[in-house]
Amino acid sequence: MTQPVLLITGASSGIGAATARAAAREGYRLVLAARSEDKLAELRDELGGESRVLTATCDVQSGDDQKAMVDKALEAFGQIDAVFANAGRGGSSGGFSGADPEVWRDMILTNVLGVGLTLQHCLPALKKSRGHLLITGSAAGRTTIPGSMYSATKWAVSAIGYGVREELRGTGVRVTLIEPGMVDTAFFDEPPASALEPADIANAVTYALAQPRHVDVNEILVRPTPPVD
Repeated sequence: MTQPVLLITGASSGIGAATARAAAREGYRLVLAARSEDKLAELRDELGGESRVLTATCDVQSGDDQKAMVDKALEAFGQIDAVFANAGRGGSSGGFSGADPEVWRDMILTNVLGVGLTLQHCLPALKKSRGHLLITGSAAGRTTIPGSMYSATKWAVSAIGYGVREELRGTGVRVTLIEPGMVDTAFFDEPPASALEPADIANAVTYALAQPRHVDVNEILVRPTPPVD
């Protein structure tokens, strides 16, 4: 396949932006979606301009925004070969007894509804291309973190990944859950020195994408190497 098209949500910074850079080096044309129009424009210019990179201002909580994103991608490139449903947020503190419920609301709508809407609007194009769906889960979705609604949303994302893989069985669409541990991004106020870099997660994404069509990498859990004692 020459010049395949990869769509990334949450693409303006962190893991999304690092993945865009890595995929551009591999020859992908890109559809970059996020709420920050200025950051997207800077990344587009860095990665080859409008002939290679399409940007779409998108709040993943909005079905209308996501539909417009997909329509714009198909109009510009005619196909979508891979989708990285990466947009997410954290930020709650206080546990279940003391957290701000409005922060919970935004987190749940972004991390769970947002992923669901990305799938709903992108799957017709992915079925047509027999493409690849990748979803950003988390190591927090594989363990119990006391009082963490964020962890609960990422458990839900894992369930979405397992469920959509079964829904797509027989269509030729591959599904990969990317599950990072702590990554040095704006997501964390003070990540430890041992934290992963966004490029480390981008490498996991491009590894899954690079496998031959008969290989479906179901999950990639990436954690920092523990510090040496």
